[in-house]
Amino acid sequence: MDLGLGGRGYLLTGASRGLGFATARALVDDGAQVLISSRTRRSVNEAVTDLGGAPAAHGLAADLAGHEAAQHLLFAARTELERIDGLLISVGGPTPGTVLEVGEEHWRRAFESVLLGPLRLVKALVPFLGEGAAIGFVLSTSVRQPIPHLAISNGLRPGLAMTAKALADELGPRGIRVFGLLPGTIATDRIAEIEAASGDADAMRASTEAGIPLRRVGRPEEFGRVAAFMLSPAASYVTGTMIAVDGGATRTL
Repeated sequence: MDLGLGGRGYLLTGASRGLGFATARALVDDGAQVLISSRTRRSVNEAVTDLGGAPAAHGLAADLAGHEAAQHLLFAARTELERIDGLLISVGGPTPGTVLEVGEEHWRRAFESVLLGPLRLVKALVPFLGEGAAIGFVLSTSVRQPIPHLAISNGLRPGLAMTAKALADELGPRGIRVFGLLPGTIATDRIAEIEAASGDADAMRASTEAGIPLRRVGRPEEFGRVAAFMLSPAASYVTGTMIAVDGGATRTL
């Protein structure tokens, strides 16, 4: 299938590695231009190099929680990309812990990065998006069922998912689509760190895979292909929905 990505331009945050980078890889491989961002300049530069550099890939170091990040990203996108056809927003996971354990300061910090940062960027970019554009949010299966010891994610990600659905209503008349992606356990550096911290990475991986119907964790490129499809014109009649990429692990509709 031709996704129709050739010549199109996309901005991806949190994309120097993991799911965001896998999506950037899929977009570039199909002929799109990308501007990727992450918090550290070194990681951004390395990712841009891995993607082949200009004119296909550009990068900017930016922390989405910062109040000026949205304007900096908008300026870079308008400068580096020939056109802006979409946006994929991903932010780092908030501090782990239970509802009673996590301090209020962690909730406030996560509210800035998980909710307000993405909304600032969307508001900045929307005036420059035309018909056929797409806005995607990388969320979590915590949108549909709580994940143990991730109280902040359980609290904030469902709110951002509902905000995305509201945006789909608001932007639909302009032909702009909005969607959310709900990754399950994908073999990223972050998951490897969590497994290593458990003290027995192999045992934790085996336990995780036993709870997934496909009996394995996902590969980043499997997520990236889904995200690229959703951003592409091939998904032109899909909006306002949340799509789980989790090997069947989520037990809700």
